[in-house]
Amino acid sequence: MKVFRRSDFEQMDKRYRTQLINSMPGIKALNLVGTRGEDGAENLAVFNSIFHVGANPPYLGMVVRPDSVDRHTWQNILATGSYTLNSVSNAMYQQAHQTSARYEKSQSEFLATGLTAEYREGVLAPFVGESAVKIGLVLEEYHRVACNDTLVVIGKVEYVEIQEGLLFEDGAVDLVKAESVGSVGLDGYVDVNWLDRLSYAKPDKSAVSILK
Repeated sequence: MKVFRRSDFEQMDKRYRTQLINSMPGIKALNLVGTRGEDGAENLAVFNSIFHVGANPPYLGMVVRPDSVDRHTWQNILATGSYTLNSVSNAMYQQAHQTSARYEKSQSEFLATGLTAEYREGVLAPFVGESAVKIGLVLEEYHRVACNDTLVVIGKVEYVEIQEGLLFEDGAVDLVKAESVGSVGLDGYVDVNWLDRLSYAKPDKSAVSILK
């Protein structure tokens, strides 16, 4: 068994420590975040820090690394208030990964990776045409984390587009059928498959399978 204590983290190689801490929480959802600057320049970046905040009203959150250096995605969100989340399938994970390269702010990751920028009425930021699930958001609020200067960004869902045939009757999205990809650490990508879907848990009743 491998054991690490806080003093060990301080002595670790930076890259090793980053991989370890990033991969420990397990498989995370993967999305491409689309933004557009005030000058019209399009930006696309892969994120694995998206999380649910609330359903009514619908809010989604994400973590942005410290803005002590240029963060084009965050700069565009702060300037325009608009951004999109776009699912990543197993047909496009390599292109999604490539968006993490440090392109110049004026260079579009859409053009660099061959992904298609699409627009919808009422949403300033670009969507990814190849994505099965597209979500348009407006910036609601953000909070700076005192311990390490990261940003927790909360967006209000304004627009949703889901490919035909990907919704269960109860509203759940079939991300398996969409061939969505999960993320492990900084550079790992995995397929997702259903084990089951279980009924709402109640103290006096055993859950049963609802996967159809």
